[in-house]
Amino acid sequence: MADAHPPARRADAARNRARIMAVAREALATSSDVSLHAVAKKAGVGQGTLYRHFPTRDDLIMAVYRQDVAELVDAADALLDAHEPWQALTLWLDQLAAFGRVKHGATDVLQAATRNALSTEHYNPVVEAIARLLSACRDAALVRTDVDAEELLLLVAFLWRDDRGAEWEKRSRRMLSVVLDGLRA
Repeated sequence: MADAHPPARRADAARNRARIMAVAREALATSSDVSLHAVAKKAGVGQGTLYRHFPTRDDLIMAVYRQDVAELVDAADALLDAHEPWQALTLWLDQLAAFGRVKHGATDVLQAATRNALSTEHYNPVVEAIARLLSACRDAALVRTDVDAEELLLLVAFLWRDDRGAEWEKRSRRMLSVVLDGLRA
């Protein structure tokens, strides 16, 4: 009977962690000044629960970032399975743009972290996802052959480097369209 309780606690801990991360993701989309106290309160958990999962604010931000990057990378294959290559690439770049807008709230922490180990932890999987999308487009003769995945990532880096409110979102979509037009075969 005693064995039945630990799995329930682990499941409860997993739910708490997921709720904390969801609240943090939403909060960081609007402000970089989100406090751990505000996250805990909105997630419906105590401070101790939050700190057991994320000892510092940076730990929480990095956990959200890691999860989001993993989802972004995984989306490349899912989009290729569900769409024609060009549409998959376009939809993935739209997701990358949304990712960039959301991560604007955590820019300082992310820039410091990505200069360190995190850059290699996530850079290669993102480049590999882009490479898979470009390869499918090349196989269908839809994109130029002289642009590689790293170059495309550099070309779209503007998506998360600047924030100018609602006008910026419209402008970034237009700029992404220019990049895609230049990428076509």
